[in-house]
Amino acid sequence: MFEQLFQFLVTGITVGSLYALVGLGFALIYNASDVVNFAQGEFVMLGAMIAIALLDAGMPLLLAASAATLLTIVAGLLLERFAIEPAKGASVVTTIIITIGAGIFLRGVALLLWGKDFHSLPPFSGDTPIQLGGATVLPQSLWVLGITVLLVALVRAFFNRTLLGKALLACSFNRVAAQAVGINVRVMLRLAYGLSAGLGALAGILIAPITFSSYEAGVMLGLKGFSAAIIGGIGNPMGAVAGGLLLGVLESLGAGLISSGYKDAIAFLFVLMVLFFKPTGLFGHKVAERV
Repeated sequence: MFEQLFQFLVTGITVGSLYALVGLGFALIYNASDVVNFAQGEFVMLGAMIAIALLDAGMPLLLAASAATLLTIVAGLLLERFAIEPAKGASVVTTIIITIGAGIFLRGVALLLWGKDFHSLPPFSGDTPIQLGGATVLPQSLWVLGITVLLVALVRAFFNRTLLGKALLACSFNRVAAQAVGINVRVMLRLAYGLSAGLGALAGILIAPITFSSYEAGVMLGLKGFSAAIIGGIGNPMGAVAGGLLLGVLESLGAGLISSGYKDAIAFLFVLMVLFFKPTGLFGHKVAERV
């Protein structure tokens, strides 16, 4: 029984790490603009599909992954420049609707380019399972965990130790005050979209060797990432990471101990419970309305 639970835990942490990266992207954009970017899941899909296309074209895996991440970052910057910036001054609801439309547009482009077929990347270092404490772990899962830890550490260091990160953090607290001291809020918003797109792309590339990817693969991952951000406290980057890990573990335990058919229901039920009992999230706190 212990070995079985440990297996579920390892699987949950692996999946939760991906939710954490997607949720982190949601938190970054929300901090910069008070907007929930519902095109975040499409960044995940783009990263995976572009990497697969470049690999099929003969590019080495590392180079394909790097190029796919950069191209997805460009897509995030273009989204901010041509969809979000022209709507400057619009209500939050209007901006959210724009991001939903952008997500539909990106899915349509992916459908035209790659069709409805499922695609996958080869594992980064083989697919021979590793026995760890009674659990069977795929080498790709270790890549997922390791890169997620590295990315979270880099994001944390970026906010705490760099002037650019502190400027972005200042915008999240009070954009008017940040602008008053000379911070270019528009540039910070564009930076947030670029970082968010990059994190989404890396999440897609990491998961592609484990599960198949397609033009609509980002929809559910986007919803799970949003759920992670809600659980942790929307706008709290490290809370989104914790929320993603918790969500992944709950999903895995629910699928293993109850039924795999209920794993999504269990995840979203937990989100509803968090919203009901602690609307600000498990790691969020009440703040005064920004002006």
